[in-house]
This record gives sequence, C-alpha cells and structure tokens, in this order.
Amino acid sequence: MNTKGMKIGILTSGGDCPGLNAAIRSVGKTAILKYGMRVYGISSGFQGLINKDVVELDDKKLSGILTLGGTILGTSREKPFKNKGVLKEELSKPEIIKKNYELLNLDCIVCIGGNGTQKTAYKLSQIGLNVIGIPKTIDNDVWGTDLSFGFDSAVSIATEALDRLHTTANSHRRIMVMEVMGHHAGWLALYAGIAGGGDVILIPEIEYREENIIKYLEKRASSGKPYSIVVVAEGIQIKEKLRGESEEGRVKTSACSTIAQMIEKQTGLETRETILGYVQRGGTPSATDRILATRFGAFAAELIAKKKFGRLAALKGTDVIAIDLKETAGRIKTVPPNDPMIKEAKLIDTCFGDET
Repeated sequence: MNTKGMKIGILTSGGDCPGLNAAIRSVGKTAILKYGMRVYGISSGFQGLINKDVVELDDKKLSGILTLGGTILGTSREKPFKNKGVLKEELSKPEIIKKNYELLNLDCIVCIGGNGTQKTAYKLSQIGLNVIGIPKTIDNDVWGTDLSFGFDSAVSIATEALDRLHTTANSHRRIMVMEVMGHHAGWLALYAGIAGGGDVILIPEIEYREENIIKYLEKRASSGKPYSIVVVAEGIQIKEKLRGESEEGRVKTSACSTIAQMIEKQTGLETRETILGYVQRGGTPSATDRILATRFGAFAAELIAKKKFGRLAALKGTDVIAIDLKETAGRIKTVPPNDPMIKEAKLIDTCFGDET
C-alpha cells in the first residue's frame, strides 16, 4: 500500500482524561515512522477544524508525552452538528469543517473522544470526511468497546480516595458518602466501590429504595460495625421528595448530598459527604491506560493505511478490532443489572439499594 505523503489530522474532544497524550503519541509515531505519513495536530477538538487551527507534528514533538495527563492538543465540547449556526461566508459549522478539511488536503481525521465525539465523527463521515474514532472516557460508556482508556486511571483515583475515607470514617464512627462521575452509567461507581470496599453502591442502572439503604446501614450499626462507606454515581435517579429545590425550582443539591442528608435524617447516624469531582480526570495515566491508548493509536494508524475509514477502534476481550462508527453513534453502554460483578458483590453483602 502506498501511504507515503498521506496527511492525517488528530483531535481530542470532550472532557480530558488520562491517556490522551499516549493515544496522540501512538497514532502519530505509527503514522510517521511506519507509514511515512504527515501528521497534524488539531487544536481544541472540533473547534480547531472550524478555525483551521492546526500544527504539524513530528517524531520529536511526540516524544516524552506518554506519561503526561491532559492533552497537548487541547480540547473543547464543540458540537458542530448540534449548533450549526452560520459563522461566515453563509456556511454552517459542518460545512466550514468540510471546507477546511479539503483546504488542508487531509486524507483522514482521527477523533479521540467519548460518545459525543464519536457521534460527531460519524456525522462527519456522512458528509464525506474520512474519519477514524478512538474511544476515551473515564465513564467507560462508549458502546462497542469493552474498555475505554481513562477508565482504569479514574478507578484507581476513586479507589485511593475511598481507602482514605475508610480511615476517617473509622476514626469518627461516621457514614461517609462519596460521589463519583459517570454521567448515566455506573461503571466507575461499581468498579471503584468494589475495589474500595464500599458497603453501599448506588448506580443509575439499579433502582434503589431508600428504606432498603436505611435498614442495611442500621443493621451494620447494630451489629457493632462502627462505620459505613456509601459510593454514589452522579447519575442516579433522585426521588422527588428527596430533592432540595430553590424558589425557581432548580435542583440545588447533588446526588451525594441528597443521599447523605437522607441517611443522617432517617438513621440519626453522623454522615458526611465527599464529591470527588474533576480530580478523577487528572494526572498521569495508569499503566493499563497507557497500554490501551497505545494499542488503539497504532491500530487507528493501521486502519488509515488500509483506507478502512468510518470505523472505531474497540477492545473485545484481549483483541483490538474495528467496528463501524454507525454502530456506536448515539448509543451508550450501561451496566447490565445482571452483570456478574453485581451478583458477586452482593454475595459479600454489598448493598445496591434494590433489596435488603
């Protein structure tokens, strides 16, 4: 195959997460060193394609970034198809992107991101751009791949936080409630909750009953267990009667705060809350995420060399495979209620709020 001189762009879009630079490095190095391609970094996600803000990357610029958190290209949450407002020359954002793609003589764009990014990538393929997707997210909710890079690092960060909360909870004989990210998927709460010894794990996929949580926590307290750890996914459904609202009707309490207040009110046990927040997305990637991002990146460059466009690099078992972007666009991978991890966690008396 003749790949020498092909021009490819790389962008990172959506929220940052550990492993982005490892993926950029792998795509770029494989494309340059293996296939003789020219590689361009696109700044700030799809915004960089709108503004034609690009810089050529060489082997030297891609060296030394494997362990760095964040993204050297920058990112944004620009969704060109969601807001197609006319910017200039009577063109919509997707039309401007296509025009700049052609002006830059690009042969393909590698879109590194989560669900929203892959949905946009698919739509760009529909208007004539060659694209390849790479899944990243701490939420692990990209449909079609067993694992997205960024997830393992976030699980490690959340688990360490839980480890620390155990000592404080034990010292003060408290119930500690910790909220983790995940949007509408409970993967991060499930994995971190099990790894960090959470007594109660609440995820969006399992409907909980507050009376089950209260009975469980009171039983622990009455049996001589001095403290409990509750792990809450940010996307859990909050019962209307538990919501705290302002005069305008806007929710002013988080899932974590709502659950913590409910527990303390109904049990009388001292309860404290911790929202882990953006710390889950920062810092150096774990070894697992470095490896996965590297595999995805090299595989993406190989797909470009073979001109197999419109695909997403995905992990199935231990293999990296390609799936059609149309299969993943607009879909979310959530935790199955009968997932083996849930069953096994219940065997060690972990409460998910669906039963006592």
